[in-house]
Amino acid sequence: MKALVLGGYGAVGGPVVRFLREHGHTAVAAGRDAARADVRIDLRENGLRGYREALDGVDVVVNAAGAEDPVLIAAATGRGAAFVDATATASYAAEAERLDPAAPVLLSVGLAPGLTNLLAADLAASARRPAPIDLAVLLGAGEAHGKAAQEWSSGLIGADFPDPVSGAPVRNFTGSQAFRLPGLGRRRLYRADFSDQHTLTRDLGVPVRTWFGLDSRAATVALAALTRVPAALRPRIPAGLPLPGSDVWTLSAQAEHGSVHASGRGQSRGTAGVTALAAEVAAGLEPGVHHLHRVLSLADAAGLPCVDVVRAVP
Repeated sequence: MKALVLGGYGAVGGPVVRFLREHGHTAVAAGRDAARADVRIDLRENGLRGYREALDGVDVVVNAAGAEDPVLIAAATGRGAAFVDATATASYAAEAERLDPAAPVLLSVGLAPGLTNLLAADLAASARRPAPIDLAVLLGAGEAHGKAAQEWSSGLIGADFPDPVSGAPVRNFTGSQAFRLPGLGRRRLYRADFSDQHTLTRDLGVPVRTWFGLDSRAATVALAALTRVPAALRPRIPAGLPLPGSDVWTLSAQAEHGSVHASGRGQSRGTAGVTALAAEVAAGLEPGVHHLHRVLSLADAAGLPCVDVVRAVP
């Protein structure tokens, strides 16, 4: 398989390229920096000429650049290439779902969404009756995240999103709830607009809500305080600012009948591992827009070296 990885030398794209090459695929790292890219592509270029030229002979495009533009999907699928997007933005995922692509498009890949989708689907399948599911996402504050991830997270601060069940507006990092997480004890997390909850509420037919926090309790409380500050008065968070914490991430899907957990080290590496797995299966799917929980199971992801899955049932 030949894969074109947009943002192929970044925090997520770089490991995606390595994972795919280790599995015997041809992975081409694309980006603006000619010194680091196998092929130079500037997605800001009018008409996307370089991107369109690079699609020759490509089986799958992996978007790890953080560029959320349906035109990228249409250009790739129009040439017969599958498209895998590691986006967590609900509005962009909704735009992609309205397309009628001539080749497969695979969304909800990475950790959240992605692995959270597989956890929720696994938990829902084990329920005797339909029950609401809460997704807990706890990320390591001490990890040096990529630019796209930093910009995405900063964009949530002070922003509202529609609750996937009621449609009522919810402010990011408000409405706290306590969770018990393996090895971490009781942690208080806050609502956040990850796309998994919207897709899963629709597909699983039960209410699903996503809750977010950092392994540093102080950093989590700071986010909750910052989201209530008016934008004009909100202090600017310097890019790359080191925070107290580790690089350990923990994900959990919890319902009245039990819970399923996953953990690992390095959010970027974990995201890349799930994304690379998605890229391997994407080219074999039927044309159309798919989500990870419809094409893979939790058992598939449990085999990744960057993921450790633990099931706990009360």
